[in-house]
Amino acid sequence: MSEYPEKTCVIDRLVRHPKLVTAALAGKKTEQRRDGVYAYPGETFELDGVSFIATDLKRETLGDMDDESAQAEGYPSFDAYKSLILNMHKGMNWQDDAQVWVHCFERKT
Repeated sequence: MSEYPEKTCVIDRLVRHPKLVTAALAGKKTEQRRDGVYAYPGETFELDGVSFIATDLKRETLGDMDDESAQAEGYPSFDAYKSLILNMHKGMNWQDDAQVWVHCFERKT
């Protein structure tokens, strides 16, 4: 995976919150933003016994997000996503120029 940096965490920690696992299992979550690399394209992981495959890994900023990307994260809107992130990370300041890794995935068939 020379085009990507080394992983900062294991793939099994990519999608952890029970509500997000449920959204992924229902096909409503197909992306996960992280500040580090958890998965490379082509790698697989399981959620509740269901296999998923990472399909893409790309670098974006928080300012690149919109309602469509928030929905791919499993949230109804960008405002809902941003609010939840800020509530989860007390004291965090939302910075539009903050870079994140976008892990794209789909249910493995």
